[in-house]
Amino acid sequence: MTQPPPVELIFDQTPHPFGNGPVDPVVYDASIAALRQRTVNFAAKRYADMMFVSGLDRATADRHFRLRAAPSPAGLDARPAGLDIQAEAQAAFAAGHIVIDADMTERRATVRWSDASFSRPVIGNAVARAGYGGILLGPHTAPAFTPNPIARRFPDAGASWPRGDAVERPASPPAALAGALDAFFASSPGAYGVLVAGPDRVLAERYSAFGHPERATPSWSMTKAITCTVLGRMIHDGWLGSMHDPAPAPLWSDPRGIHRLITLDHLVRMRSGLGFPVRHEDGQVTIGFENSAVYQDAGDAYEAAQRSIVATVPGAVFRYVNSGMNVLGSVIRNQIERHGLPYHQTAYGLLVDRLGMRSYQHSADLAGNLIASGAGFATLRDYARLGVLYLNDGVWNNERILPPGWVDYALTATHTGTSYAACFRTNADRLFPDLPLDTAWASGASDQRIFILRRHRLTVAVSNETDHKMDLSALNRLVATAVDCFA
Repeated sequence: MTQPPPVELIFDQTPHPFGNGPVDPVVYDASIAALRQRTVNFAAKRYADMMFVSGLDRATADRHFRLRAAPSPAGLDARPAGLDIQAEAQAAFAAGHIVIDADMTERRATVRWSDASFSRPVIGNAVARAGYGGILLGPHTAPAFTPNPIARRFPDAGASWPRGDAVERPASPPAALAGALDAFFASSPGAYGVLVAGPDRVLAERYSAFGHPERATPSWSMTKAITCTVLGRMIHDGWLGSMHDPAPAPLWSDPRGIHRLITLDHLVRMRSGLGFPVRHEDGQVTIGFENSAVYQDAGDAYEAAQRSIVATVPGAVFRYVNSGMNVLGSVIRNQIERHGLPYHQTAYGLLVDRLGMRSYQHSADLAGNLIASGAGFATLRDYARLGVLYLNDGVWNNERILPPGWVDYALTATHTGTSYAACFRTNADRLFPDLPLDTAWASGASDQRIFILRRHRLTVAVSNETDHKMDLSALNRLVATAVDCFA
């Protein structure tokens, strides 16, 4: 019998001068020690956000706070695998072993978890700096960049809303809407406020005892809609070609790598396939899909996202992850710097400053990257400006700033069975049964939303504090009543 030839030791000897191959994958540490560190990190960021970005007093922050332990990343079935330290963390908090300190002068929150079984306390820090939101430091005491003041420009600040800051006081809401507002706030104790607007004026707004028209409130994943819209601006200005081009992430430059199969469209529609190896306490390694590590790990969010592995075929599987959005953040930063422009100032100037969103702040990571997946802050009046941009088909102050067809693209659900669009969600699954099927919204944790009802020429912004449940049935009735009253 003829023996097969030996396997070549080198499979490809063709020179490839255009890349260095794939980057080393990040491995998620899911040990007990690492989960405890992430738990105190997130608690520190929460307090820095509440007290020094949203401006809540300590008593109100304490009342809102709910300790959330870091979970092990879930697999494709979205069920977390591995350790769950929530019960341990809650017991430690109740026993006074987790202590939260706030330094008003330094605008710093520090969380310490001490236990007799620990060799030393687990400490997480976060600071707030103007324009950079709450910066998670974790065990570090200072960020790895200098958060210099950001020069921001608002060309129409004195004009009437939405172009400027002058808001004409709306009339008292109709009786039906007033009743819907009463019911919503009665059953949603974490709500900061609700605002209803048309393309040219605020129609109604109401705030809770801790809300205020000038209070910047958390957006969490509503920030994804900001990131996606910035990409639209870049396409309109010729900085990027098409959403269906390979994502030009700085660390994905080698055309031989599988990451080059991932398009910008895959990333905004949560079909990138990105995941990472997860090393558990017992040494087992599984594949996980990141959803919260970016808000718990004190590091370079853009680098970590680009070092994800491709765990499923790009475009084949819907899996909601934050890593893909931070790859987009790296694309945005890289494009800005390639044009020789200052990163932070330009990142604001491309969209939110153009819309006059004076209150908007974008949380930075330890390396100074503006986290593209979430953690932005703004007032309801400023959130609603984004809704108005989409009501007006990407035209602002009589000037087109988004490509023709962009609004249809961004607000249309992916055709393969999910209600998720391009960083927006849609009512295709009838989550809000009394709203039209073509309703779309930017969405964040704890039910932050910016509703966009294009046929009715209305936008509704609602904000809620993290970890508080919102009554979605009451919200459904509220928005439906607003449509009946104003459309």
